[in-house]
Amino acid sequence: MTSPAAASDARLIALFLDMLAAEQGAPATTQNAYRGDLDDLATFLARRGTTLASADTEGLRAYLADLDARGFKASSVARKLSTIRHLYRFLLGERLRADDPAAILAGPKRGRSLPKVLSVGDVERLLAGAKSRTGQGTPAAQVRAHRLYCLLEVLYATGLRVSELVALPRAAAQRDARMIVVRGKGDKERLVPLNEAARAAIAGYLAALDAAARERGGKRPAPSKWLFPSSGESGHLTRQHFARDLKELAFACGLPPRLVSPHVLRHAFASHLLHNGADLRIVQTLLGHADISTTQIYTHVVEERLKSLVRDLHPLAQDG
Repeated sequence: MTSPAAASDARLIALFLDMLAAEQGAPATTQNAYRGDLDDLATFLARRGTTLASADTEGLRAYLADLDARGFKASSVARKLSTIRHLYRFLLGERLRADDPAAILAGPKRGRSLPKVLSVGDVERLLAGAKSRTGQGTPAAQVRAHRLYCLLEVLYATGLRVSELVALPRAAAQRDARMIVVRGKGDKERLVPLNEAARAAIAGYLAALDAAARERGGKRPAPSKWLFPSSGESGHLTRQHFARDLKELAFACGLPPRLVSPHVLRHAFASHLLHNGADLRIVQTLLGHADISTTQIYTHVVEERLKSLVRDLHPLAQDG
């Protein structure tokens, strides 16, 4: 037989879910997730002799501690806390409670996840796979192959954001340019160096564009202002198109597509530089990070390099 306390909790949960459906249009899957979180909380509170309607802040803190003791990840605890806060704001607004015991609860600290990083060998495999396609197929197919190879070389050479990369102006391809001007977040400009491989890839791509234009014959269209033009609304290649091409290349090269993206290549650029001794401040400038704290996600790379230096070079370091 259901106890009066359990019935009371069930009634409050039902009212809350009705509100989610009616006022916020929450689908059934969302309602079920909220129900699961609140049923778990109600079960815990019942063991302490209280209910959702009478729980205090200390009881809710004890529940969060219990979640931690049960091995829930910080992200899961944070989600459940969000549910609890939502419930008690609702109960306060409906005057079913005179206070909000969840208002001052602190959530778990969620460490920033380390970025996925491709090894140097993985990047070399992608570059080699892209380059091998550049001499194959029709002129149009060769343009697409040269474009992908160019995008990869420039991305790995500069660490640009994908939005910055696909929107590079044609002026970035000036002959023998050693630096390019990039317009990044907040409309801020920065100078980024180009290595020889990237410059050669750009030259090969532009040559393929010219060859395709000659093949078509007739009057040549006016050059686009974009380095990677497209017929789409933006006038240049989209991030999504580049990401799809990159994942298809990763699959062809024997790499898991889910682990390969333009953003992962940007991380590879930063991590490989730091591993080889680059200063964190220099990498911050190259990536276009306004705050060094954003770049400090890569400090694990610096720490590993310092450990290896001590292990390999310190006269008293022991083998193994």
